[in-house]
Amino acid sequence: MESSASNGHRFRRIPRQSYAASLKLDPLLDENLEQWPHLNELVQCYRTDWVKDDNKYGHYESIGPIQFHNQIFEGPDTDIETEMHLANARQSKTEDSADEELPSTSGIQPSGSSIPESSNLLLLKHFGESPLPAYEPVFDWENERSMIFGQRNPETHLPQYASGLKIAVKVLSLSFQAGLVEPFYGTISLYNRERREKLSEDFSFQLSPPEMQDASSSSEQRGIFHLDAPSASVCLLIQLEKPATEENGVTPSVYSRKEPVHLTEREKQKLQVWSRIMPYRESFAWAIIPLFDSNITAPSGGSASPGSPLTPSMSGSGSQDHVMEPIAKITSEGKLNYTSAVVVEVSNLNKVKEGYTEDSLQDPKRKVHKPVKGVLRLEIEKLQASSVDWENTLESGHTIYGSVEHVDRLNDPSITRCPSNGSYGPHYASSKSISFQGKEMARNGSIAQSNLEFAADDFQAFDFRTTTRNEPFLQLFHCLYVYPLNVSMSRKRNLFIRVELRKDDVDIRKPPLEAMHPREPAASLQKWAHTQVAVAARVACYHDEIKVSLPAIWTPLHHLLFTFFHVDLQTKLEAPKPVVIGYASVPLSTHAQFRSEVSLPIMRELVPHYLQDTVKERLDYLEDGKNVFRLRLRLCSSLYPISERIRDFFLEYDRHTLRTSPPWGSELLEAINSLKNVDSTALLQFLHPILNMLLHLIGNGGETLQVAAFRAMVNILTRVQQESVDEAERNVYLVNYVDFAFDDFGGRQPPVYPGLSTVWGSLARSKAKGYRVGPVYDDVLAMAWFFLELIVKSMALEQTRLYYHNLPSGEDVPPMQLKEGVFRCIMQLYDCLITEVHERCKKGLGLAKYLNSSLAFFCYDLLSIIEPRQVFELVSLYLDKFSGVCQAVLHDCKLTFLQIICDHDLFVEMPGRDPSDRNYLSSVLIQEIFLTWDHDDLSMRAKAARILVVLLCKHEFDVRYQKTEDKLYIAQLYFPLVGQILDEMPVFYNLSAIEKREVLIIILEIIRNLDDASLVKAWQQSIARTRLFFKLLEEGLVHFEHRRPADSMLISNSSRSPGQEKPASPKYSERLSPAINHYLSEAARHEVRPQGTPENGYLWQRVNSQLSSPSQPYSLREALAQAQSSRIGASTQALRESLHPILRQKLELWEENLSAAVSLQVLEIAEKFSRTAASHSIATDYAKLDCLTSIFMNVFSRNQPLEFWKALFPVFNSVFELHGATLMARENDRFLKQVAFHLLRLAVFRNDNIRKRAVIGLQILVRSSFSYFTQTARLRVMLTITLSELMSEVQVTQMKSDGTLEESGEARRLRMSLTEMADESKSPNLLNDCGLPDNSLVSVPQNSSENHWSWTEVKYLADSLLLALDASLEHALLASVMTVDRYAAAEGFYKLALAFAPVPDLHIMWLLHLCDAHQEMQSWAEAAQCAVAVAGVVMQALVSRNDGVWSNEHVNALRKICPMVSSEITSEASAAEVEGYGASKLTVDSAVKYLQLANKLFSQAELYHFCASILELVIPVYKSRRSYGQLAKCHTMLTNIYESILEQESSPIPFTDATYYRVGFYGEKFGRLDRKEYVYREPRDVRLGDIMEKLSHIYESRMGGTTLHVIPDSRQVKADELEPSVCYLQITAVDPVMEDEDLGSRRERIFSLSTGSIRARVFDRFLFDTPFTKNGKTQGGLEDQWKRRTVLQTEGSFPALVNRLVVTKSESLEFSPVENAIGMIETRTAALRNELEEPRSSEGDQLPRLQSLQRILQGSVAVQVNSGVLSVCTAFLSGEPATRLRSQELQQLIAALLEFMAVCKRAIRVHFRLIGEEDQDFHTQLVNGFQSLTAELSHYIPAILSEL
Repeated sequence: MESSASNGHRFRRIPRQSYAASLKLDPLLDENLEQWPHLNELVQCYRTDWVKDDNKYGHYESIGPIQFHNQIFEGPDTDIETEMHLANARQSKTEDSADEELPSTSGIQPSGSSIPESSNLLLLKHFGESPLPAYEPVFDWENERSMIFGQRNPETHLPQYASGLKIAVKVLSLSFQAGLVEPFYGTISLYNRERREKLSEDFSFQLSPPEMQDASSSSEQRGIFHLDAPSASVCLLIQLEKPATEENGVTPSVYSRKEPVHLTEREKQKLQVWSRIMPYRESFAWAIIPLFDSNITAPSGGSASPGSPLTPSMSGSGSQDHVMEPIAKITSEGKLNYTSAVVVEVSNLNKVKEGYTEDSLQDPKRKVHKPVKGVLRLEIEKLQASSVDWENTLESGHTIYGSVEHVDRLNDPSITRCPSNGSYGPHYASSKSISFQGKEMARNGSIAQSNLEFAADDFQAFDFRTTTRNEPFLQLFHCLYVYPLNVSMSRKRNLFIRVELRKDDVDIRKPPLEAMHPREPAASLQKWAHTQVAVAARVACYHDEIKVSLPAIWTPLHHLLFTFFHVDLQTKLEAPKPVVIGYASVPLSTHAQFRSEVSLPIMRELVPHYLQDTVKERLDYLEDGKNVFRLRLRLCSSLYPISERIRDFFLEYDRHTLRTSPPWGSELLEAINSLKNVDSTALLQFLHPILNMLLHLIGNGGETLQVAAFRAMVNILTRVQQESVDEAERNVYLVNYVDFAFDDFGGRQPPVYPGLSTVWGSLARSKAKGYRVGPVYDDVLAMAWFFLELIVKSMALEQTRLYYHNLPSGEDVPPMQLKEGVFRCIMQLYDCLITEVHERCKKGLGLAKYLNSSLAFFCYDLLSIIEPRQVFELVSLYLDKFSGVCQAVLHDCKLTFLQIICDHDLFVEMPGRDPSDRNYLSSVLIQEIFLTWDHDDLSMRAKAARILVVLLCKHEFDVRYQKTEDKLYIAQLYFPLVGQILDEMPVFYNLSAIEKREVLIIILEIIRNLDDASLVKAWQQSIARTRLFFKLLEEGLVHFEHRRPADSMLISNSSRSPGQEKPASPKYSERLSPAINHYLSEAARHEVRPQGTPENGYLWQRVNSQLSSPSQPYSLREALAQAQSSRIGASTQALRESLHPILRQKLELWEENLSAAVSLQVLEIAEKFSRTAASHSIATDYAKLDCLTSIFMNVFSRNQPLEFWKALFPVFNSVFELHGATLMARENDRFLKQVAFHLLRLAVFRNDNIRKRAVIGLQILVRSSFSYFTQTARLRVMLTITLSELMSEVQVTQMKSDGTLEESGEARRLRMSLTEMADESKSPNLLNDCGLPDNSLVSVPQNSSENHWSWTEVKYLADSLLLALDASLEHALLASVMTVDRYAAAEGFYKLALAFAPVPDLHIMWLLHLCDAHQEMQSWAEAAQCAVAVAGVVMQALVSRNDGVWSNEHVNALRKICPMVSSEITSEASAAEVEGYGASKLTVDSAVKYLQLANKLFSQAELYHFCASILELVIPVYKSRRSYGQLAKCHTMLTNIYESILEQESSPIPFTDATYYRVGFYGEKFGRLDRKEYVYREPRDVRLGDIMEKLSHIYESRMGGTTLHVIPDSRQVKADELEPSVCYLQITAVDPVMEDEDLGSRRERIFSLSTGSIRARVFDRFLFDTPFTKNGKTQGGLEDQWKRRTVLQTEGSFPALVNRLVVTKSESLEFSPVENAIGMIETRTAALRNELEEPRSSEGDQLPRLQSLQRILQGSVAVQVNSGVLSVCTAFLSGEPATRLRSQELQQLIAALLEFMAVCKRAIRVHFRLIGEEDQDFHTQLVNGFQSLTAELSHYIPAILSEL
């Protein structure tokens, strides 16, 4: 494993930048600093490099952001994939779309260096990406660490001068109206107008006219000024000087005249010559430039721009007008870009008329003199931090996405980072990787110059506030600024002053010390300095600043000497010579400490020892010895403390160190103790050296001194902590001390840590033993972090020094073994501290948690330095104290402790406690975290889960651990956790949904990287455990399922969500990590513009009312939303809506990818499991393979992305190949049914890729079916069942625009899929498309060699499914007309019943629906038939099972009633017992129930003979059960039935059970009915008119405006001759045809003739007669009237399951007129004969017979009836027709007539026998009628008389 090689350099030295680089200490002192140990310490402290520990704050390089691709979640009706392809193609026509089929390998693109080569294998091995990145898409290590309680934040190392703001000023030019002829000199300094104080030393510059310029012109130099923060009162004070004016020469007034003036050549020359010989200068003009105008407020949060060298004028004075040419482009935020240089033209130069003072500058009454007519051009620039600070800015992790923003920590502590991309947080760049040496840096897209480094000759102006700030001094500076103010004399003089520093007053001739800073840049120190000349002034005022370098240690004799000169400003023979007027002196020791004003008298001359009081008294003074000379001094020194107590301490420290003090050191003790009382500013300023000295004493003083120093140190630290403005737990100055300044004496002395731990340890032990250690101990604990970090750094420095020289470069420093004694001491100290934590925690003291974090960091740091096993001692000591599940507070501490330690850079590579062990820390961590999940406190559980997720993310994104073997190692480290969860599943089940997700992600991540061997080991333990393992995976699928946001309108949060006491962060997403919600609410609050929005894109207005404006909503809509959210807790949906669209898109992208990754991961494991199970090497239930089946059912039933479907089917195929027998077995019916259902569901999808795969899936099932059963009957049943279930879920119809229904896309696609399934030609392509081998469909059972696959059988299977689909579709299309068109409705049910016939349950269900429909229509016979059919299904199943009392004869008897009871269905149905469906429901009782229903319905239809047959089937059941009561009932019913039959038969009016009509449909609008004929069976009271009306009503409503005609007659219709736009109905009454009837007989049919025997009234043929003439007339006489008889054959017989049957065959016969006549007569004869011959039961029953006889006779022989027989005679036997008849026909006609008359005669005789008195008259009439009829007929047939 690659360890993070630190190349042996743990510490980085950061060189100091001192701006007093030129500051040389007193050369004498430089050599023997040794005699002043405290000075030595101070100088060391300021001069050595900073030492920075690179490892302390962890170092983490994450891999680049992972690219996510949109996952395509298709619904049945979407085809997003194609749309995206089209969109992409539109975007880039050039792209080659050949890779369409390849699953997109999104995710980590192996990019050369960051990922080692071997990891490519990893990418190939997995199905999908790891779920972790999508779960934690904005993982940001820095951020996660900062959340840890007591987290140490690296403080930016801020040397003072780098803080705040820097402003560079460069003088460009000076020009006058009159022209620049002589040189000008000037100074610029920062000045505070309100407080009237100078903020910085002067920056001097010189401007010469071009002809006088020499090469060393200073115009290039910049002055750099430092500012804390922009403020309106800060300005630049500019003062100009010029050579003192020559008397009678050209006066300076030429520069300020109103009217333009030009100097003459002579004047110019004169000025130039004079300025060359005149070395002294006078003040000329001044100006003030406000830097930050008061009306510009600084933008909050950071340094404002020096916006107002940019602002036109300073408020108030109108005379100042600056003209500006900004070079910088001001960016949109109003902040300046790096190049913020602004050129300012200062034209308000105020002329100095008479002496002016700083006070008078501000005096409002001051007379404004004529302004100078000139312009000074300056360039003012705001600078960024210096390059050194850049590095630190980086170090402290404020690099935000490559665009480096320098963050000013002092001004803006609340910096929140919002990474603006789905990547994992920032890419932490090490300082090496981004080079800031380049001057160019892209920011905001524009390239900007960044002046990161100052030019070497920049003048860093010393910031006077350094000496007054409450901050430690970080540099060496040691000088005195002298400001001569004024000299009041009694007469006017041209006065100037010379200043020098002298060592003593003994010898006046000795040269002074070289200590004066020159004005010119880069010149060496000088012996003296001059002020300006005050020309002809009685009170001379000066504006000079003289900077004096001080000796490191000064004696009472060191003093400043001022010499006053008068100079004549005239050239006589030579240059003017100055004349001494007097002297003044100031001893350093008396005044230097103060920023003081001093007034001095002026001595006339110097004598030796002039400083001594005795000498002073004798001296002669000017102006009567008055103090006429005023001056101001300002001491700036980081060597000389102003506080006397500190000076004492330094002194005693020196004496102690040099052993010059008495050995017991009591003075030192006193000095140490008195440090308590030093004022806080002074203490802070000398903090570093004081701490160093105290540590020195702790390290090697005696015990008393050690304790005193330790206590003093604690006291100082506590004060620093309390008194500084910093609120942080670790004070910024102390952190800076430990992190940068502390160098453990650079190895000059033994290290500090043994001494420190001994002192502290003994103190702690005394406390533990119960001694009183005073209140100081609480302070010790509060500052424990500081001491612990010191101890660590001290060890680390020692380790580095030990190994620094004897290590080959590039190797890691080995860990250091602590000496036994020291380690024991540290152990004891640690023990005491843990006890403190433990006890204080229980009392609930806040200090405990901080102390706990400090202890954790102590271990964290030690892990990098000393032998890890020594640290493990400490850790186990800690865990012993906090063992098990403790109180929530303690437990929280323990978790924090582990969290901190496990964050160590090398955590993964830690050893175990003894060499054979694996990682000790990880085992402890897993143990404790699992314990915590069982903790009562919910927030603890959440925290534990979070810790683990963050750790795994950290490993996952770590550049160092990208190799497969590394990932495997890490997975093995954490794998025991999975084992623990499996051992105690209730712990997992008790977690809330959020924690479950966290745990599941952890498990998936671990399993993902495990090798197969470890997985197999986990599956080998027990069946139950393996099952639990897969339960966990299923939980994963459930918890990470992708639901469209709309699916979960309100948060379905578990009732006891953790952390209810604090308002949880709003939930944007249920499925992503909790950190996301925080990230998004931050983003929403900051309204980031995420990367990628176009610059001109709309800037998102605040939308999220909850986050942005709790008090005032922006709009009514928001007000409502707010009200609602406060009521119910904002719903996830509402929150998501409120996000910026780009963020919302990201969120959805992450969720999609998470869901996809989880599904693919589970699939991958399932596939491994399937492979392993095939070799029977693991523990699982091999009979059912429930682990696999449950996973498959789970993934199929959830919303999955396209990528998943693509990966699924190869796995699906291989699983069925390996385990087909088990999966297809009866036990797995439920699984199969589900799979079949989902495959059919997918076959409906619009996305072709998914649909194709579903087809393949179905084919795989068929193949398995062939392999294991060699046939598909059972599978067919299964698919039929699932298809029926699918139909209830899929929309098979859709509305057309005109409101009618049509087949929907889903149904069309399902039909297509089913046809493709059986399409042999398409199969190879399909297999290829889906990535399966070509021979996937070859089905070879185990012990045979032939392929059982048969396309014909598959075709049959597909067709039966299509049938079911069509039936369902038709039924659905009828939905709108169901209520109107009952016929169609019934047919719909009937078709469904047929289609689902293979599945008894479904068959029965639809038959019963049909039965109900018929009962509603009162079609009792049809309803009864349905009941019979149902009973038939049950009976057949029972007979085929040999179950019950029936046999095949019974079934045949039933088939006679209802021919639909066929045989083929049920053999399969009973074979295919599918879970929830099948023969188990088919019992004898259910059969009897339906038979009885049929019986009831048939009796309602009055079809009693059917009832009889049905009851005969019921009786055997009751017999076998011996239920005699039921038998009695049955027989009673039978009796009634037979009586009813008798009654029907004996009725004189023949009984009809129904009427039949033929209906023909013609017209395209009828759709499928067009040109078809049906026979309708209607109740017997329905007349022709009724059915016409009924059908017209049904079809008119559906014609939609097309006219509907009823064809009036029954002749044959020629469909082609009809109008196409009209619809026609032809309705004809028809008669049913008996089985044995002679259809060729010409007789008329009288129905009653055929009712003689009891026959089943089952009809499938019908006829009707149509008269017609051949001469074209519609009606003719008998002689022209032909007759056509049409016979119709229907499909099936009535009574059927439906009310109408389609006509399958139609035949017709024609009868000539004479045949008609013969037929008519024969018909009557037959009727009479029938009446005469019918046997009657008893003589008493004469009445009905008499009546029918009378009726027939009356119709035959009554005289009125001429139409009958007579009309025949007149038509055929007289005249012309008779000649046309063939003789045979004539014979037949005559014979018929004769027979008719004979029968009539017989009938009259019988009539006579039967009648009584009352009928005599009627008889007489009949006889008369007969006689007259005979007479009439004799005209035509003479023979009749002889016959009768």
